[in-house]
Amino acid sequence: MSRPLRILIVEDSEDDTQLLLHELRRGGYDPMHERVESAAAMDRALARQQWDMVIADYSIPNFNSTVALALLKERGHDLPFIIVSGTITEETAVATMKAGAHDYLLKGNLKRLIPAIDRELREAASRRERRKAEEALRESEKRLQKILDNSPAIIFLKDTEGRYLYVNPQFGKLTVLTPEQILGKTDAEIFPPEQAAAFRANDLKVLQAGVALEFEEVARHQDELYTSIVSKFPLRNTEGEVYAICGIATDITERKSLEAQLRQSQKMEAIGRLAGGIAHDFNNMLTVINGFSELMLLSLPVGDPHRNTAEHIRQAGEKAATLTRHLLAFSRQQVLQPRVLDLNAVVANMDTMLKRMIAEDIDLLTILSPGSTPVKADPGQIQQILMNLVVNARDAMPDGGRLTIETADVVLDTDYARRHVGVSPGRYVMLAVSDNGCGMDKQTQARIFEPFFTTKEEGKGTGLGLSTVYGIVKQSGGNIWVYSEPGRGTTFRIYLPRIEGVAEAIVPGKAQEPLPRGSETLLLVEDDAGVRKLAKTTLQTQGYTVLEAAQGEDAVRLSGQHEGLIHLMVTDMVMPEMSGRELAERLKPLRPNMKVLLTSGYTGKAMLHHGELDPGMAFLQKPFTPQTLARKVREVLDAD
Repeated sequence: MSRPLRILIVEDSEDDTQLLLHELRRGGYDPMHERVESAAAMDRALARQQWDMVIADYSIPNFNSTVALALLKERGHDLPFIIVSGTITEETAVATMKAGAHDYLLKGNLKRLIPAIDRELREAASRRERRKAEEALRESEKRLQKILDNSPAIIFLKDTEGRYLYVNPQFGKLTVLTPEQILGKTDAEIFPPEQAAAFRANDLKVLQAGVALEFEEVARHQDELYTSIVSKFPLRNTEGEVYAICGIATDITERKSLEAQLRQSQKMEAIGRLAGGIAHDFNNMLTVINGFSELMLLSLPVGDPHRNTAEHIRQAGEKAATLTRHLLAFSRQQVLQPRVLDLNAVVANMDTMLKRMIAEDIDLLTILSPGSTPVKADPGQIQQILMNLVVNARDAMPDGGRLTIETADVVLDTDYARRHVGVSPGRYVMLAVSDNGCGMDKQTQARIFEPFFTTKEEGKGTGLGLSTVYGIVKQSGGNIWVYSEPGRGTTFRIYLPRIEGVAEAIVPGKAQEPLPRGSETLLLVEDDAGVRKLAKTTLQTQGYTVLEAAQGEDAVRLSGQHEGLIHLMVTDMVMPEMSGRELAERLKPLRPNMKVLLTSGYTGKAMLHHGELDPGMAFLQKPFTPQTLARKVREVLDAD
């Protein structure tokens, strides 16, 4: 079967052309040809058609093989080019071959034509395959280079002496040097000594082991720490000898930060549960101590020597009660009274008081957001946050300085939320308190929100100020972050969810009125005998009839035995066997009009049902004083 062959013939003789075609057919080819006699005709033929080969007479009028070869190269064609000429000297033939011709034959001796064509077609095919392979290699190298250049990982190559042979652009995270400046240098010439020594030690482990190893490496660049998981593995030559180390480093700085935040959050949760439990137990005892000390003061005449003792007991009890309130705040177990506030207004209203709290050599600068800053929070707790942070800033500047309070309407995006545990993206109102005082190191920052942790001298701080701030912020649905460096001051940033609503006016508290009295019948349920005795004494003194029970079942029995109305049940929330809420639900069908006042030294999600008290229920936080109890009972009884 004849083999097709597309052949371009540069020849001015049709007879010679036919002789060539005849020889090709005899050699098993089926030629498709075009004969050209000028450079222009050849140019058109090359543009019009793909060819397998060019056969050219060495010289024809106005055209020759040298010009034809040049035109072929100019058009970028790599085709077998064979000269078939009537007469040609050996010197001319050699010169033509140097110019790019692949072979030459005499027209009078065409026996070599077919072998020459076969050979040149094979070599042309080989060249095409080689070019395709080279092009594929170049494309592969380009792809690899793009991967290296755009990889989020740091990729590098070192020789066995530790000199860098290659680094990708991501290496710029670790140094100000360019890749060109890094090549040929060792770690000791690029990084601090301790850091360089650690890198080299890991390299040597890989060289000694002869296998891939993984390390966690830390690098400092421009005051930032970068932590990476680095896979290092040896590269071997054809003899199996290690000639280089390749390293691929994945930045886990953000992951490590999130893990640290999560551990801190879990630690604070655990401490909070412990603090809340302690506060609950203390509150029962403090209710008795504070309550009976007040009753003693009410019963002792002026001038009685025992009044001073009772006053000391009451004052100590008040201090202890303040401490337990701080613990409850930290453990997020306070009962808050949130309302819509304009944070700007809260800050502005406290300006005079805050100035009195700081020294004269401290400048207070307030920068308020130009727009409204509505948040839902307990105004008293927001004031507590500001006071605690201002005191903390004041103490950090014993020689004076600048204290800045700032509010702003901000948007925390998904990227910020991803980098901060417990943060949801959205609109927030930021409250920032900054000082240019002594600052804190990382170790101190990791513990500042822990209860009782303090860097102040003994007797100058309880270590509860910042833990209280932390608890209030968290219970209010917000987040708090600290930014500090030794010698560069500290900034606390609090983010509270921004809400849509009109801020309520903060109404000043009313002056204390005489203790209210009453004649209603009350059911008192309290498992702590001391608290129960105090509450009963207080309420009976104010004129109430008190039915007393130590636990839920006793209360149910008393309720069943009492034939008259029970206007209000005052019950502890947390009791053995039956909680105060369960007791209230059990008695509700039997006494639907009876109101309920829950008391507890421990408040949490178990106390509140879906975050709110049921209709007809109220709450009183322990420890309470006789006056507080009497006023609260009257308030609940008088409520619609």
